[in-house]
Amino acid sequence: MELLTVTTGCQDWAGDLLCIGFWQDQVELTGEVAALDARLGGAIQELINETEFKGKPNSPSVTRLGSGSPVKKVALLGLGTAAKATLESYRKAAATAAKTAKQNKAHTLGLFLPLTDQPTDALTAALSEGILLALHQDNRFKSDPEDKPPVLEKVELLGIEGGNAGIEQAQKIVSGVILARELVAAPASLVTPTTLAETALSLAQTYGFNVTILEREDCERLGMGAFLGVAKGSDTPPKFIHLTYTPAVTPKKRLAVIGKGVTFDSGGLNLKTQGGIETMKMDMAGAAAVLGCFKALGQIQPPVLVHGIIAATENMINGHALHPGDILTASNGKTIEVNNTDAEGRLTLADALVYAEKLEVDAMVDLATLTGACIVALGDDIAGLWSSQDELAESLLQAAAVTGEKIWRMPLEEKYFEGMKSPIADMKNAGGRSAGSITGALFLQQYVQKTPWAHLDVAGPVWSEKGNAYAGAGATGFGVRLLVQWILSQ
Repeated sequence: MELLTVTTGCQDWAGDLLCIGFWQDQVELTGEVAALDARLGGAIQELINETEFKGKPNSPSVTRLGSGSPVKKVALLGLGTAAKATLESYRKAAATAAKTAKQNKAHTLGLFLPLTDQPTDALTAALSEGILLALHQDNRFKSDPEDKPPVLEKVELLGIEGGNAGIEQAQKIVSGVILARELVAAPASLVTPTTLAETALSLAQTYGFNVTILEREDCERLGMGAFLGVAKGSDTPPKFIHLTYTPAVTPKKRLAVIGKGVTFDSGGLNLKTQGGIETMKMDMAGAAAVLGCFKALGQIQPPVLVHGIIAATENMINGHALHPGDILTASNGKTIEVNNTDAEGRLTLADALVYAEKLEVDAMVDLATLTGACIVALGDDIAGLWSSQDELAESLLQAAAVTGEKIWRMPLEEKYFEGMKSPIADMKNAGGRSAGSITGALFLQQYVQKTPWAHLDVAGPVWSEKGNAYAGAGATGFGVRLLVQWILSQ
């Protein structure tokens, strides 16, 4: 599909579907839109009146025009209120336009929106992301897909001069999001720790990354008892993955991104019996986000050195599986009494964080589908953010504001760690029912000594049962755009 900007306005465009945007409660025909309406014999105003169109988001109104018109169909898009307009407003509007084009089997789409003072490249990037993400569909496992590939061949962003750099960057970032979506969506029988390692090796070969894959024996030599404790219950070997992107210039910063890579989580001997086990293939969504981020970095080539760390394993049950009551020793020497084998992600991340800090980076961020408690607290759309440093937390919040991926800062309430103290080890791996997402973050903090660190609990937004503005039901690819934007802002 071709995506491009053109200075042509809506009045002179010809094609299958023309989408025109309006601010909410400001649905007035002025300028080029008024001129186009006059040329179309009042068809746009008639559509507004008949559908009582008010400019609300996600409620397009569509009409077919006469056979003599250079435009076959017109759609009206709502952008929400002008006073609250953000790049996300445009991203969602573009996604709605793309879905409307697909529903109407359009080969060509023209998108004409009221513009604000957003930088041109940022605007075209947001529009392109919305279109590309909305059109992506994963039919790999359907024998006869009901949803056929979209027929859309060309999208023209009307009335915009330049902005090609934004389109190109969006295409690179979206390729990473799609990689993450497809890794998370695939069954755990296909995406194993070995698969994640093979994906990292493929990315390294394509983009020139350095890559190290530590096998079980390597991890044993490094004392990764917490990570390997989780891996004991699986017949599939664990893989500890370390990717490094090194820029061609002296790096401005040295960063690490760490993704939870539990490719299936049965809960271990604390078996998940309350429902939800059928979606536990998505417990490696943090790792998928890291791999998607690296796919984008390899194309964008920012002047920042980035390490990607994934401790990949399954959490399964066999004769060697971790018992409740077992004591593990992490690679920093801290001992852990396992009082819940279903609090396994933090065990894998403990050794990953210790490993990452030894790389002497300026900051590190982990992403993990860590707790159901975070979904209870923040719902399905918002990730929780915990950080040891205000500056790092603020930089992530600013990145999220650009990408539209919602995060909310939560407290590292040290008092709550009291409930995780063990009489026979340094700590337990789980606290009580209260503040479960906070105690999970506090556990991880024990494995970071001095490096600025942030933890993102992404359990909610990496998966959508019904889909969202620009993702279908299932894996969303959450976190890839956020990580890339954060890295680019350094």
